[in-house]
Amino acid sequence: MDTVEITTRSDFAMWAIERAQEIVRTEGSALALAARDMDEAGLKESGAALGKAIADAMLEVFDGLVPE
Repeated sequence: MDTVEITTRSDFAMWAIERAQEIVRTEGSALALAARDMDEAGLKESGAALGKAIADAMLEVFDGLVPE
């Protein structure tokens, strides 16, 4: 992931939208396919991966707010 400088609320909104789209494209599609196939193990795995991707994105932006 490229480093993005967020200086305004609008910058943050754009980052959040783009990051959410990326997460849904990758993790969300795997979850949808597992649900379609009624794959219980796949649902658990994909659901966990989706949650981790969301948490990672939130930590990513938080880490950028904390001064070093």
